[in-house]
Amino acid sequence: MRFALPLLFLLALPALAAVVAGWRGSRRRSSGVPLAGLSLVAAELSPSWRSRARRALPVLRLAALVVLVAALARPQTVATSERVTSEGIDIVLALDISGSMLAEDFQPDNRLAVAKRVMGDFIRGRQADRIGLVVFAGASYTQCPLTLDYPVVEALLEQVRFGLVEDGTAIGMAIANGVNRLTDSRAKSRILVLLTDGENNAGPIDPKTAADLAKARGIRVYTIGVGREGVSRIPIGNAVFGTRYRQVETHIDEETLREIADTTGGRYFRADDPEALASIFTTIDALEKTEVEVKHYHRYGELFPWAAGVALLLLLGETALRAGPLAGVP
Repeated sequence: MRFALPLLFLLALPALAAVVAGWRGSRRRSSGVPLAGLSLVAAELSPSWRSRARRALPVLRLAALVVLVAALARPQTVATSERVTSEGIDIVLALDISGSMLAEDFQPDNRLAVAKRVMGDFIRGRQADRIGLVVFAGASYTQCPLTLDYPVVEALLEQVRFGLVEDGTAIGMAIANGVNRLTDSRAKSRILVLLTDGENNAGPIDPKTAADLAKARGIRVYTIGVGREGVSRIPIGNAVFGTRYRQVETHIDEETLREIADTTGGRYFRADDPEALASIFTTIDALEKTEVEVKHYHRYGELFPWAAGVALLLLLGETALRAGPLAGVP
């Protein structure tokens, strides 16, 4: 609650002081002048309840004045609401699930497990952006269309595993698939985040053609190369005496990934450990932040009639008592 005209309380102070002064004066007058010989009689007599009640009548008048001043100050209830408006960003995450993502150079997990964990954190950090998920190996398909339902995206990301499509690395197809997901979007910003650990070796669309397509549609592509250069071990199954491994050499086509990013106005990043990958997604999150505008609205309800009614009842009660049961009582 608030008062629309709080300064009226200051203006009412003289009137309140006058009422209090009048009350005190009436009490002094009612006490009278002590007479010799009557003090013993007065000591034995106690004032009646009517006499005490009449002396309290000015309190009702004072209370009425206070409530009336409060009514004139316009007490109001305040209901506050807010309206949040934002121009969200549409984001498609393209995740490489080729066999080389099994490489265990991101200990204690493999590359895919770390990438899924970091992407999950990125998804949870968005507020008003639609997220979609594309996966690719030798071919590409949409794991989740653009949506604001982040728990659904996270659940579908968690279901991503190796062997969903034939092996290979179809980077051009992944970009083209992501561009198709974003083509009909009316968001102010549309981006594709592509994460891979290899070089394009599958699919009918080459990465450069796909990058030109993204540029023509106004879609920015951020490319991320993950994994350490050189030889890494990849598990190839369970043998009688435990998991067997084979050594593979990883080569990331950084030149092509950088060219894709430059063509579309994005950026290329390199991650050779889990911490670097998490930092990259933090950077992308900062670069592609949704602007949220919050407008506050206040609705006021007038309490003047209620306060004025209470003041009127107090005044009527004081007048009725003074003219009725307490009339003529000293």
